[in-house]
Amino acid sequence: MTDQPARRTYKFAFVMITSLFFMWGFVHNLDPILIPHLRRSFSLTVLQSALVDSAVFIAYFVMALPSGLLIRKAGYKNAMLCGLALFAIGALLFIPAADTRRYVFFLGALFVIACGLTVLETAANPYVTLLGDPQRATQRLNLAQSFNGLAAMLAPIAGARVILVDGASDAQLAAMSDGARQAALAAEAASVKGPYLAIALVIVAIAVVFFFLKVPAVGAASSSAHAAPAKGAVMRALRRAPIRRAVVAQFFYVGAQVCVFSFFILYAAKAAGVSQIAAADYLGWGCGTAFVVGRFAGTCLMKYIAPARLLLGYAAACVALCAVAMFASGVASLAAVIGIAFFMSIMFPTIFSLGIEGAGADTEMGSSLIIMSIVGGAVLPLLFGAISDATHNLQYGYAAPLLCFLVIGWFARAVAREARPAVAATSTGALTHV
Repeated sequence: MTDQPARRTYKFAFVMITSLFFMWGFVHNLDPILIPHLRRSFSLTVLQSALVDSAVFIAYFVMALPSGLLIRKAGYKNAMLCGLALFAIGALLFIPAADTRRYVFFLGALFVIACGLTVLETAANPYVTLLGDPQRATQRLNLAQSFNGLAAMLAPIAGARVILVDGASDAQLAAMSDGARQAALAAEAASVKGPYLAIALVIVAIAVVFFFLKVPAVGAASSSAHAAPAKGAVMRALRRAPIRRAVVAQFFYVGAQVCVFSFFILYAAKAAGVSQIAAADYLGWGCGTAFVVGRFAGTCLMKYIAPARLLLGYAAACVALCAVAMFASGVASLAAVIGIAFFMSIMFPTIFSLGIEGAGADTEMGSSLIIMSIVGGAVLPLLFGAISDATHNLQYGYAAPLLCFLVIGWFARAVAREARPAVAATSTGALTHV
């Protein structure tokens, strides 16, 4: 039985780690605000603006295995401190990036932030399960993850009001001299300095608290389950069809999610003619709320419908809504995208769980491979941008997520065909806590 002082320490540590879930969710969901902001400031094409997502999600692919090595060598607490340091440094790099007005510097700053987030997510997700009663570990992780959804709602709303500043219109910019136009765009670019400086200061404060916080020094260096990944283990995991298919499906799912959220403000302005601030509100209150509600609704439905079959139905709904988003206008176009946010809410945890189900000794390597596949968030937005630029119509970019949801439907259908009733019932119970 854990004594009272230790329990208070665990609770405080849990609160601090939960703050990390909120912070990385918040900074991730500022990206849809940065894309239209930087596109205007640097006169970017849609494809060029998609490099914002590429800079972020490539970091996950690059840093996934190094993060695991760091945790094994230094322990969870030191790994989280390293992640916080990278997070803060990346946020501070927005200041020189804004001063120099070099797009590549902004991309570099985002890459450094994402490297820090990769370390944090790799360490914080398993570590939060260790802070207290093992039988309530899943509940603690579920609670901490819920703050990601809260951040997804709040970040676009708050970020739009401090980053998407009211500046000169496109017509006014065109009428200015070159020097005056550059000065006006420089002033707009500088609007990111305050928010990211504030984020850096908050992260530094959290890091200081973590440094002095006494938490269980849990490391898994002695555990064979955390042995350094070997080529043979990777190939053995990939020989399992569910893992192999889940890697593919997760690659396309993350790409679809990033396309939908990151280009929403540009899409809303084109399809519905709303202002950027109004579009950010639709993104937060509309897509963000739909995503959170969809997660809870899907969890409840899984008590009655096998997860693979529910995933198949949700993928089909998303395909149909993507088609609507390509050709609709006005409120109907916004409703279609908000509907996509609702139906794709269950996809990441469901694909993950179905992919590693019954993997036995290959579970950990399979998990690592599925996590690494989120690099799809760096690749598919480029396809969205290329289609939009080639057709001169941003709405046609929704052909990219439509393709992604077709792949997810293929994955769900394959699992549904192979699953036995007993396996489906078991996975339903597991997924109610994801």
